[in-house]
Amino acid sequence: MKKLLLICAALLMMINAKAQFPMMGGGGNAAPKVTGRISATILDSLTKQPVEYATVSLVNAKTSKTVNGALTDNKGKVSIQNVAPGEYKLVVGFIGYTSKNVMVKTTPEKPDNNIGNVYLAGTSNTLNQVTIEGKKNIVENKIDRMVYNAEADATNAGGDATDVMRKVPMLSVDINGNVQLRGSAVRVLINGKPSGTMANSVADALKMIPADQIKSVEVITNPSAKYEAEGSGGIINIITKKSNAEGVSGSVNASAGTRQNTGNFNLTAKSGRFSANTALGGMYAYPQDSRVVFFNQLPQRQQGSVTVPASEVLQDGTSAWKREMFNGSLGLDYDFNAYNNISTNAKYNRFYNGGPGSSLITTRTGGTVTNGTNTSSTDMTNNNLDWNLDYRKTSKKQGEEFSIAGQLTQGRNINDFSNNINGNSLTASTNTGKNREYTIQTDYVYPFSKTVTFEVGGKGIFRNINSEYGQGSGKIFDYDQNVAAAYSTIAFDLTKKIKFKGGVRSEYTAIEYNDINGNPIKDDYLNLFPNVVLSQTINGMTTIKLAYNKRIQRPSLAYLNPFNNQSNPVNTFQGNPDLAPELSHNIELGYSTFIKGSMINASLFYRNTRNVIENTFDAAAGSVTSTTFTNVGNTSSFGANLFGSYNPTPKWTLMSNIAVNTYEIRNRQNLQGMNEGTYINYNFFMRSATAFKGGWNLELFGVVNSPRYTFQSKTDPMFFYGGAVKKDIMKKQGTIGLNLLNPFNRDLHIKTESQSAAAFQTQNIYYPLRQIGLNFSYKFGKLKFTEKKKIKNDDIKQDQQQGGGMGGGMGQGR
Repeated sequence: MKKLLLICAALLMMINAKAQFPMMGGGGNAAPKVTGRISATILDSLTKQPVEYATVSLVNAKTSKTVNGALTDNKGKVSIQNVAPGEYKLVVGFIGYTSKNVMVKTTPEKPDNNIGNVYLAGTSNTLNQVTIEGKKNIVENKIDRMVYNAEADATNAGGDATDVMRKVPMLSVDINGNVQLRGSAVRVLINGKPSGTMANSVADALKMIPADQIKSVEVITNPSAKYEAEGSGGIINIITKKSNAEGVSGSVNASAGTRQNTGNFNLTAKSGRFSANTALGGMYAYPQDSRVVFFNQLPQRQQGSVTVPASEVLQDGTSAWKREMFNGSLGLDYDFNAYNNISTNAKYNRFYNGGPGSSLITTRTGGTVTNGTNTSSTDMTNNNLDWNLDYRKTSKKQGEEFSIAGQLTQGRNINDFSNNINGNSLTASTNTGKNREYTIQTDYVYPFSKTVTFEVGGKGIFRNINSEYGQGSGKIFDYDQNVAAAYSTIAFDLTKKIKFKGGVRSEYTAIEYNDINGNPIKDDYLNLFPNVVLSQTINGMTTIKLAYNKRIQRPSLAYLNPFNNQSNPVNTFQGNPDLAPELSHNIELGYSTFIKGSMINASLFYRNTRNVIENTFDAAAGSVTSTTFTNVGNTSSFGANLFGSYNPTPKWTLMSNIAVNTYEIRNRQNLQGMNEGTYINYNFFMRSATAFKGGWNLELFGVVNSPRYTFQSKTDPMFFYGGAVKKDIMKKQGTIGLNLLNPFNRDLHIKTESQSAAAFQTQNIYYPLRQIGLNFSYKFGKLKFTEKKKIKNDDIKQDQQQGGGMGGGMGQGR
């Protein structure tokens, strides 16, 4: 009995041991399954900068089959997991670079292998001449933004920033140059900083920036808490051309065409720890006849104790406005040592838009018809200076950084007009607006580890707007807006494939001004702006993102200025100092993937916005209407965006983008309009680019904007199309090309209908858009590229709104 018990106990112990150690028993001779990882850092062979989103494939050396793959991150790093011991070939490639193969081996004893830096050479680099010719993708999809590389698009030559914006995925641009992102207003930055050029009117400011000075445009739909909360739709960051190369280099660009002429010059000099750069640019647009047909229909109504009879007014006229622009900048940068840097930059812009106009005005009141003529003159001049000073300090701990920055902005805007009706009734006025801002901010970044990063910072803005709005009356609109902000963010990996980044920003706004009657008005408010992003990488090539943020849109000078602009005698325009800011909540689900050199990016979003600001109009005295801005109500918008890029052949690229969003206004502020349901806005873009032998390139594009809706108006769809042929010359140091924009139609016809409680209005604009131009560019200098860390100051506040009102004056289509 004891033996039987001992045998049973021994069997139980063996069974238990086998359960805990599976290699016992029949599998005792099997080798353990060990997996490891292969990691590397992919760098540009000349600049030593990281190559983001390079494709890295792991190929079995014996079977030549791909077993795994991944994309590099924003630091050029890549890590391929779950690699069985064996011999492999690491294949690294990216558009614009020559693919590189690296043999790598792992063993059971050493399953992990970090092969260090892998350098990629540009496909057209000539190392001994140090002139870089790397081709970029026109559109790049990054984790937190989409980047449109304007310098790689030949169709931009000779245009301005407005022409560039029409080709950027997810953006829509109307006839006046107003930009929207997914149907909402945006904040525009230049090199990560605000510019006083944008403070009055973004639409006018974009016309001041030559396309040849733009390197890229970043579209950021979910900015982190580090960014200023301004811009209900998100942020557009315009990156201008600048070199960090050792030596002297520069470029010259010139364009002559049927619509406008441009010229730009850039020069950079760098020696050791000191560098300087300067840029000069100019533009002249010929006076061309723009036709505007304006119709007002007003019913009989009661104004106080007076009964105003029904009336109709038809205004048909033309204007021959010209546009002139000049800008210049100077930047200095100095490295005290490896950890301390100081830089400063000053930029001046001047923009003129105006000229003569004439129109025939027919008025029908009751059974009486009167005819009159109006001879008009309009002159609008914008001058702006931005100066900033930045200091940055890093440490031996990689990723740790402290920075402090200050900025001064001064702007002066002059609006003069005169109307002479029938040669005996003269109306004239002058409005001078001044904008001054002082900004200071500080940021600190501390990496607790390679996967955990903490950021904290603060900022103060002191802004004053001064506008004389009654000629000879002494009435001054003096508006002070001060903003104090603080933020913190943290980013870390939840798992090996899931990343988290979140933060919160607090902004306190204090406003003080005098109303039209001279009464002091004070207002202040505190807002918290949270931000959360979750992203997951699947198979190294696919990323899914879920994001939430809260944004604000404060009205700018163009919206607040109480100056009564009577440049259009049948439809006056006046700002509204009592506007409340827009507040929006945004949720986005994004998906992006790379398939054999092709890219697909798709997103779904929801936005809820309170206090939506729009143009509104109503009947004024007699047969005149008046336009202003109003908080029309709240809106909930659903939308989607789909972008795709495909290469049928190695030298032929096709890309397309379609954006769709709903529009509906709720909780209306006792207003009556024509659009009280749910409407669909969409934007479609298509581009083809082909490279041929001998340095020839052909590009074609087309843009379709759907009808655009506001609560009181509907604007018909718009179509843009064009192309370019470019030829490399002078050993690829220069190019010469032909550009076309809407070559088969001189005018772009835009019709807008508006309806209020007591007025109906139509406006037909015939804007001369056709452009046929020749362009030339030349790069000079022999350079030695060095690695340099840049100061990135992303959250300085900037007032962003679309400027101008429809129907504000003849020739307003510009």
